[in-house]
Amino acid sequence: MSADRLSSVSKEVKSESVSLCPLGAAAAPEQELLCIFGTGDFGRSLGQRLLQSGYRVVYGSRRPHSCGPLPQGAQVMSHAAAAAQSASLVFVCIHREHYDFLETLAPQLKGKVLVDVSNNLKKNLYPEANAEYLQRLIPGAHVVKAFNTLSAWALQNGPSDASRQVYLCGNGAEAKEAVSEVAIKLGLTVLDRGSLTAARELEDFPLQLFPEWRLPLRLAASLAAFFFFYLLIRDVVYTYAGEGRDISFRIMVSLANKVFPIVSLIMLALCYLPGVIAAFLQLYRGTKYKRFPNWLDRWMLCRKQLGLLALGFASLHVLYTLIIPIRYYVRFRLAGSTISNIKENKTPVFDTTMAWRTDSYYSMGILGYAFYVLLGITSLPSVSNALSWREFSFIQSKMGYLTLFFCTFHTYLYGWSRFLFPSTYKWYTPPGYMLSLVVPSVVLVLKLLIVLPCVDRTLTRIRRGWERTDPKDDTKKSLLT
Repeated sequence: MSADRLSSVSKEVKSESVSLCPLGAAAAPEQELLCIFGTGDFGRSLGQRLLQSGYRVVYGSRRPHSCGPLPQGAQVMSHAAAAAQSASLVFVCIHREHYDFLETLAPQLKGKVLVDVSNNLKKNLYPEANAEYLQRLIPGAHVVKAFNTLSAWALQNGPSDASRQVYLCGNGAEAKEAVSEVAIKLGLTVLDRGSLTAARELEDFPLQLFPEWRLPLRLAASLAAFFFFYLLIRDVVYTYAGEGRDISFRIMVSLANKVFPIVSLIMLALCYLPGVIAAFLQLYRGTKYKRFPNWLDRWMLCRKQLGLLALGFASLHVLYTLIIPIRYYVRFRLAGSTISNIKENKTPVFDTTMAWRTDSYYSMGILGYAFYVLLGITSLPSVSNALSWREFSFIQSKMGYLTLFFCTFHTYLYGWSRFLFPSTYKWYTPPGYMLSLVVPSVVLVLKLLIVLPCVDRTLTRIRRGWERTDPKDDTKKSLLT
């Protein structure tokens, strides 16, 4: 090969090697810069998550040299210097009462996306939402309300199932898209609530105290109060008025241990009653494409809370039952009965029927509570997420009705033949356990009707999309899927 030929090949190789260098540099793009105004708990936690997700973070602080510890790798400077940075997205992690200084930074913040994460101490504290106020202060910026429903703890420790959603609203589609990309990169789920006028609604979310628990808690409190005073009159007041004996000491344990299982059983039945009502509504209408009444919708949405409260009352019943042997009243009665039998030289006769009844009573109670606990465990998000829909439905539905059956049968065994004796009806009122059996018995009977083959077949077809043909309307067709 000639020298000229070798020289040309060498030049080509060198040129190719040089041209590969820019490609290698382009393979590692520069990390996106984000700005955070505020170095409080939320700002530090947010910055830490952003750094872990591959962003560069710069903090804006009124005291950049004494703002406390910040995540490693973040920069800190004054608000004005931070605003002048190239970050196109700024998280405003400061309270509304400190927003005034932002107006002086309007020129630097023009065209940037401002994410307002603030909340108020109570509802209707200001005439307008914080995000709307921020947009009015800096009209050239694109304000997005987001991240205000998350806590600093959730950001620092990683979002759990209960705090994975990020609600946002804003007037600019591109601005909301930029915020959504950041949230998704942090492992969060974004729910767009529309324009900035929805900011007040988002700011009210963190101020709600157990919104889904209000109805179940009120119902539980009402049932507990009603049965407490009902049993107080039947047991304590009746005994004092009729026999002159003061048994008010039984209020603390005996009376409470009657109220807890009554409320628990009724609330467990109320978990499954709306599903039965919904099934009969679908059978009556012949379609699944009509909305349920609002009261039924609301009832069905709070079934989980009803079940958890029912489990709580059942747990209290178990604990109160366990302390029965160590109560002074029980030990006194037991010692007195033993001494009386010894003095009279009597030996109690073993009652096989009573043995069967008590053993069955305790067995049903233990099985019912075991299934109760299983239902409660599977309702936890960490457990339910690990189950398929069929598994979750089997436990919450099939085993739920089995739990209701065991607990109801447990109560029937408790009453046994007492309903036959007139002394049971003090002041002509039924005992509390009889009242507690009404709702669960109705639910079980109705459920038994639904599982009949002829009824279940029709209900299954309706839930799979079939509609009953109206003979008065020939244009209406049956839909089979």
